[in-house]
Amino acid sequence: MKLRKTALSASIVFALSIGGNVAAQTAPASSQEATDLDTVIVTGIRGAQEKSLDTKRDAQSHIEVVTAEDVGKLPAHNVADTLQRLPGVSISSSSANEGGFDENDRVSLRGTSPSLTQTLVNGHTIGSADWFILSQTETVGRSVSYSLLPSEIVSQAVVNKTSQAKFVEGGAAGSVNVITRKPLDFANQISAEGSIGAVYSDLPSSTKPQVSGLFNYKNDANTFGFMAQAFYQERELRRDGQEIVGGFSTIAPDAPVVATNPDLAGVMYPNLPGSAYFTQTRERMGGLIELQAKPSDDLTLGLSAFYSDMDAKNYNRNYMLWTGNFVPNQAPLPGYVIENGTLVKADYAADPSAPGYGIYDMISRPESAAKTGYTTFDAAWDINESFSLKTQIGYTKGQGETPTQNIAEVVTGRSGGGWQVRGTDNTVNWYLNNPSGPTTDGFGTWGIQYYDVIDKETWITSDATWFSNNGVLSSVDFGVRYADHTREVNSPYGSDPGDIAGALEGTSPGFYPGDFGSGLGGSFPGPGVWYFTQSALEQAVKNNSTVRKDGARHNYGSEFNINEENTALYVQANFSGDKWSGNAGLRYVDIQQDIQFWRGLGSDATITPDVSSLFGNFVNVRQNNKHDRVLPSVNFRYNFADDLILRLAASQTMTLPDYSALAGAVSLSNLTHTGTAGNPDLEPIISTNFDASLEWYFTERGLLAASLFSMDLDNYVRYATETRNYVNDQNGQVEPYEVTLPINSDGKVRGIELTYEQPIGDYFGISANYTYADGEADVPAGNDATDALVGTSKDTWNLSAFFENDRFNARVAYTYRSSFYHGMLRANEYFQDDFGTLSASFGWKATDWMSITLDALNLNDPTLSYYVADGHPQAFYNNGRQYYLNFRFKY
Repeated sequence: MKLRKTALSASIVFALSIGGNVAAQTAPASSQEATDLDTVIVTGIRGAQEKSLDTKRDAQSHIEVVTAEDVGKLPAHNVADTLQRLPGVSISSSSANEGGFDENDRVSLRGTSPSLTQTLVNGHTIGSADWFILSQTETVGRSVSYSLLPSEIVSQAVVNKTSQAKFVEGGAAGSVNVITRKPLDFANQISAEGSIGAVYSDLPSSTKPQVSGLFNYKNDANTFGFMAQAFYQERELRRDGQEIVGGFSTIAPDAPVVATNPDLAGVMYPNLPGSAYFTQTRERMGGLIELQAKPSDDLTLGLSAFYSDMDAKNYNRNYMLWTGNFVPNQAPLPGYVIENGTLVKADYAADPSAPGYGIYDMISRPESAAKTGYTTFDAAWDINESFSLKTQIGYTKGQGETPTQNIAEVVTGRSGGGWQVRGTDNTVNWYLNNPSGPTTDGFGTWGIQYYDVIDKETWITSDATWFSNNGVLSSVDFGVRYADHTREVNSPYGSDPGDIAGALEGTSPGFYPGDFGSGLGGSFPGPGVWYFTQSALEQAVKNNSTVRKDGARHNYGSEFNINEENTALYVQANFSGDKWSGNAGLRYVDIQQDIQFWRGLGSDATITPDVSSLFGNFVNVRQNNKHDRVLPSVNFRYNFADDLILRLAASQTMTLPDYSALAGAVSLSNLTHTGTAGNPDLEPIISTNFDASLEWYFTERGLLAASLFSMDLDNYVRYATETRNYVNDQNGQVEPYEVTLPINSDGKVRGIELTYEQPIGDYFGISANYTYADGEADVPAGNDATDALVGTSKDTWNLSAFFENDRFNARVAYTYRSSFYHGMLRANEYFQDDFGTLSASFGWKATDWMSITLDALNLNDPTLSYYVADGHPQAFYNNGRQYYLNFRFKY
């Protein structure tokens, strides 16, 4: 046992004691060492900070760590909120094209896309699920939605910036491992905790409950333990937004208006600027159950089950100026302004022959939901002094559902209108003259269209460690992992609309709030705009549409199924010397892909369709791909002194392309004649990584560190456009669409990270970090696309300060992220502008068993802004502030 108490404490014991750290494939430490580490009790901000720095310092590879101040208590209410404060970590509040929200949802590392970051729970994968339909069916990445991972389950969150052979592949840029509590971690035989509180959201002026509880039991002998956690959290959201839904369109040279106004030929104009009023109720509930048993000192068994379910009922109204309906055909009034090829100011008088100047979409999704969960069984066996073995069997499933979409489209405004574009930093001023009241003028609807998205995986791992007593070779890790993963999108039925318009006529309308858009600035419709209430629209569709389960409304074009069988083998040698340690290893990965989707035939009459529905004719496309790769990794650590550590690392990592990139549904917009589709020939993304860091732990809870990193991304996935013919499902005609497709390219990221943490006296402390990332992607020949990488913010920084004594604590934190390329919006490349968020928390320990906390998020009430590559504005969103008050009890 003496061997394991020496240099191995840095290279093996750390990685094994926290349940695998970054991967399921990690062997256990000895029983006594696990017990020693598990019984560490950490409370308070200073204690959590100290434990995080100790874990980082003892690690064999380059990591960042957040430790909960107490069981299930992080310095935020979402795991992603907390991770954003770490160097090299960036967050985003949305996936796909849903627009920005107030809750951080995706995590990415070092200037890359969230899809290149692997998210694990206790070292294993977790099924991904999204509530928003575009995240379900279109931009389907390999990232995980953190909205389903409440902070209550977290003991530690570990960010791995360098790789090892024993780490599960899938994170080209790195991985995040969320570590939960285990029953034998607790010091007392019986432990119980709970919190009762509420969240107040100021924009909707709503207060909703937040409840969680934990019970843990372990016997006196520390050979059996049981833990149960449960949570219920509800929240109302309101988002005020302006969206230029169609981007900026171009007036064709042969458009009718050019005959009278030739200076308008080739000029761009805002297509469908709109006032978007979004409301949602999020109701998240679930829990975690953990069992641990130690039949002997050498054998530990574990059973874990987690479930999280979020109902996300939502209603979006978008009141828009229908510019595409009149700008190409009608001359603007004198005084219009053209700047840099864009019609930035124009006013239009009423023309009786115009079909309408305004259009209004109301989309209700009353049953949108997302859920995820997993079940695992672990067995860890210290066979003898030289050999240990760990096996895990697991299953995870994520599911996103949109059972119903109730859509009303209304023509409004027959008397003209106009706009003024004010740059990318300001909303577009626009107006409609004499808009229609609560009416179904020019009504259209799509009724019910069911979507069900499944993401599931079954796996088995076996990991072993052989301990050596000879020379610099301290141990050898080796193992095998097999996983069977399936991602499928189903849309088997929909409904035929009936007299929904008649049912809505005469119903009592709702109205936009009087302060709508006050946080966005500018002048545009909103306050007082009418809408059909969500309940009235739901009832009208329910009573006046016929659900078709006979295949007529089967939306084959939105469906796909991808199955991936992954077999991995690895071997890793761990070394240690007087002042140094390291490891070197190889991981072999073999992946078999079975990709299936439906291709619309469009105008091609030479092919006999496999299936047909009201959405068109389709043929089944099935493709099998095989990808195998050897991934090397090397990590080296040198201790110049106990408090000064140098780390060097090199590796190759691999990530498969997004599911929607491989087999994405063909999604078309009839308004803009643009769309998206997939590409099953994409190769995996291979990243060649180098990392160097220097860490100086100059005092207790103090750190000064600098890191240099480099990633060369072979087969990076970017997008190109081409014209394809499809059937317009509104008129049945074959028409050309500009379709965006993913292709393989190459990219690279270079950057630096700086970290500073400093205690000030006994009660104060500050921390700051800065990340610079410079990324670019190769641009295909003949394409004028951007060379930006998805997710690359050049500048990201965090600054926080805290005070804590025996009774009170307070903390304030500010996070900033510069602009970054968000992805494709139909055929347009669009970016999110720079933004910063200010948060604060306050706590009072009223008694030994009760504390009161108040957390305030988004205190600066940020506006999230988006723009397209040509310099035009795309969207603006304001979500307001949130205040969480909780009474916490502990036994």
